[in-house]
Amino acid sequence: MKKPVIAIDGYSSTGKSSISKVIADKLGLIHLDTGALYRGVTWFALQNCKDEKGSIDLNRLFSSLDQIQLEFKNDEGELVLYLNHNDISKEIRTNEVSDNVSLVAKQKEVRDFLLQSQRSLAEKGGIIMDGRDIGTVVLPNADFKFFLTASIDERTKRRYNELLSLNIEANEQQVKENLIERDKIDSEREIAPLRQAEDAIVIDNTELSKEETIEAILSYIQKI
Repeated sequence: MKKPVIAIDGYSSTGKSSISKVIADKLGLIHLDTGALYRGVTWFALQNCKDEKGSIDLNRLFSSLDQIQLEFKNDEGELVLYLNHNDISKEIRTNEVSDNVSLVAKQKEVRDFLLQSQRSLAEKGGIIMDGRDIGTVVLPNADFKFFLTASIDERTKRRYNELLSLNIEANEQQVKENLIERDKIDSEREIAPLRQAEDAIVIDNTELSKEETIEAILSYIQKI
């Protein structure tokens, strides 16, 4: 029997990736953090495609997409992102990447570049993918679709603590403003905006722990 394809979308810092990882382990699925792919392209752009003002030159990035090779490698059960054979799993979590990833991710050229590779990975089933447009654009025929949300204050707290745990300096108010700006850009962009698929199950985990959110998602999957 073919294993399911599961799409988990939602706002930043609702725990999509860490929750998807645990569910993948429990159900024997492959987990793909699509947000990491966009962060990987953003990291490449920051290293190679800046203009004289220090901003990302999008046209230079578009013409350099063929130089980008992103792949996940299994490192003791965890998928680690490599860019051109270099582990960039920590670099993609920096504030500089967070400040620029929404700009990069809303570009049609970048989304088209990553779309086919994401769909190809899901063709055989047995995958859980998280992002912002998985259920609406990347995998519209997914067997299960979930949409995670939480209050901005709770998401700020989670993101701030995540940065501290990575030994990345952070200002809580700045983290909050960054999340609000990302929500706005992601929801209003013309190409594949962040939105809930009509057939997605919405889970507000403001008051839920990570474990409780996982149990809620599993309860729907295991009903089938």
